[in-house]
Amino acid sequence: MRIHIATDHAGLEFSRKLVDYLTDKGHEVVDHGPVEYDPQDDYPAFCINAAHAVVADQRNGRDALGVVFGGSGNGEQIAANKVDGARAALVWNLSTAELARDHNDANVISIGARQHSYDEVLSFIDAFIAHPFSDEERHARRVAQLAEYEQTGTIAGKDVDH
Repeated sequence: MRIHIATDHAGLEFSRKLVDYLTDKGHEVVDHGPVEYDPQDDYPAFCINAAHAVVADQRNGRDALGVVFGGSGNGEQIAANKVDGARAALVWNLSTAELARDHNDANVISIGARQHSYDEVLSFIDAFIAHPFSDEERHARRVAQLAEYEQTGTIAGKDVDH
């Protein structure tokens, strides 16, 4: 599987170690930056680029997921979710990593590097990669509604305020 990663300065150390870890597990890793520590860096472009690459890969039939890091993971999740087709979930434990895939077919996860140990982060990422979307009708319906809203600005048969 191809794994796209991105971070800000707070997650740079994690992302560097993660490249080796995921590569050793047989994944192709694409690091969207940054490449050096800068406490004033701006994470949105890095995370948007990673999410865009995940969506492009998936639309081209390639197995791909994304992982973005920040101090809390909140801003990075918001940035990734600006990409049409990205479904980024903030993950803070094994359950949220699994449910992100199982219920939401998330294709990107965001993790707060200042909130977790490296071993915890690895367990979240391993669970995210290993856990498939359930394809259960109610979850598939909800994911389809999100995509419909993204494309049209409405959800057929639902009351969506503008």
